[in-house]
Amino acid sequence: MTRKLDKETQDALKKKVAEAALEYINLPRMRVGIGTGSTVNFLIDLLPRVAERIDAVVSSSEASTRRLEKHGFKVSELSEVGDLDIYIDGADECDPHNRLIKGGGGALTREKIIAWASDKFVCIVDESKMVDVLGDFPLPVEVLPMARSFVARKMVAAGGMPEYRQDFVTDNGCQILDVHNLKILDPVALESDINQIPGVITNGLFALRGADVTLIATPDGVRVQES
Repeated sequence: MTRKLDKETQDALKKKVAEAALEYINLPRMRVGIGTGSTVNFLIDLLPRVAERIDAVVSSSEASTRRLEKHGFKVSELSEVGDLDIYIDGADECDPHNRLIKGGGGALTREKIIAWASDKFVCIVDESKMVDVLGDFPLPVEVLPMARSFVARKMVAAGGMPEYRQDFVTDNGCQILDVHNLKILDPVALESDINQIPGVITNGLFALRGADVTLIATPDGVRVQES
C-alpha cells in the first residue's frame, strides 16, 4: 500500500530526488528529455546548475515547456533533435521492476514517446509512490473524444471502473478515462491489450518500456532501483 506523506515532507523528498537526478546529466552536449509533474518541477528549477552540459532539451508537456523557458532553456521538438541521451520523469506508481503508472497530469502520450526515444529513462519518485503491485492509482487512458464511451465499455468488460476526467483536455486535444479497480498483475500484457482498442491513443502503463533506473527519495537518503 502506498504510504501517505504530508505535503512538506513530500516536497522535501521531491527536491532531494531531483537533486540526485542531476548527477545523470554528466556528459557534455547531452540531449535531455524532461517530463511533467510536481517532482519534475523541482528538477526543472535545479536544471540551470547543469545547463552547460545540455545541448538540447525536449519537453513532454506545454506546462514543462513554459517552466523550462522561464529558466532560459530553448525547448526543441523531438523531431528536430532525434533520439535522446536521457529522459527524466516522475511517476504516479512504481513497482519493484521499474514498471510504472503515469499520466496523473495528463501528459502520458508525449511522456511515452519521449521515453521510447531515449537511451536511458530515469524515474524520480518519493517513497510514497512505491507499490508491490500496480493499480491502486487509477490507470489513465487517453482516448479520441468520439471513442470515449466505446473505450469505457471495453474497460468495464475488462473489470475496470472507468471515470471520465471532467473538464480536462490533453495537449493533444484528446480526453482521459481514469480506470479504477485494476489489480495489474501482468502490466506488459495489459498495456499492449489496452493500446489495441480502437480509439485509444495510449494508456499510462509504462511496462513495455519501463524505467532503466528509479531514484527513490526516503528520509534516509535516495535509494537507487536498477532494472
